[in-house]
Amino acid sequence: MVSWVLSPLAASVRQVLSGTTDGQSAIVRRIEEPPGAPGWFAPGDDIWTVHGSVATFLGGIRSLLLQALHPLALAGVDRHSSYRDDPFGRLQNTGAFIAATTYGSADLAQSTVAAIGRMHDRVQGSLSDGRTYSARDPRLLEWVHVALVDSMLTAYLEFGHNGPISADGYVADMAVVGAAMGVVDPPRSHGELTARIDGFRPELSGGAEARQMRDFIMSAPLPLALQPGYGVLARAARDTLPDWAVHLLGDQPAGAPARRARAVVADSALRTLSFALVRSPAQAAGERRLAGAGLVVGP
Repeated sequence: MVSWVLSPLAASVRQVLSGTTDGQSAIVRRIEEPPGAPGWFAPGDDIWTVHGSVATFLGGIRSLLLQALHPLALAGVDRHSSYRDDPFGRLQNTGAFIAATTYGSADLAQSTVAAIGRMHDRVQGSLSDGRTYSARDPRLLEWVHVALVDSMLTAYLEFGHNGPISADGYVADMAVVGAAMGVVDPPRSHGELTARIDGFRPELSGGAEARQMRDFIMSAPLPLALQPGYGVLARAARDTLPDWAVHLLGDQPAGAPARRARAVVADSALRTLSFALVRSPAQAAGERRLAGAGLVVGP
């Protein structure tokens, strides 16, 4: 049973992530149905393990920082998103996407991808220098994908404690999601992922807009009780970025002693959070659905 001391923390975190204090959001209820229906993934797959870990909180922060370095991707978010007015809504939508595609039935995963595609149809425009952007652009879709995959994998390898995974296996699992989203030939191994990110570097830049996004991400408007813990995770997330990315964000990479110290504090915070939350409601819902087909024996 969750300690009564940690219950308020768990409720506050679940409220931010899912819009409900118990984590039983609409998407979690949909993941549980229909009984026995297979999904894109199953228990034992690397993606199932990674996305059930609280390390995804740190990975999510890292991915937003990294994605902000592509000026066209940043413009799409900055000009067509309500993240400033409703940061929790955007966070919850992203979490629902990851939960549905990882733990939901194949039909739910596909319908979730299709819904996001319809939203992407409205995201297009141009920069002051004449460059155009579209959320349907395969190149931008690839950047968002590789930044997310690299960030979630990096976070889990450093801070995940839900069991061993294969880095290649996780990248290959995420390639299924990326391909469904319209990414052309997504990377399927850790080595390919690293090479793809290096290939994007000539397209990346910092600047005032990237620094504004950095400031917003690093000081997100969370409930007061969650701000200290979030600050710990945000600083540790930035520390896991490559030095070139930190420079583009307008910061100086921390020295090795400071990074190690912040990593220890972040790991402790994530362990506490894991104990408070017990387990991912979406993962549990997926296991209950699959139990109807005899694929999982629930706890």
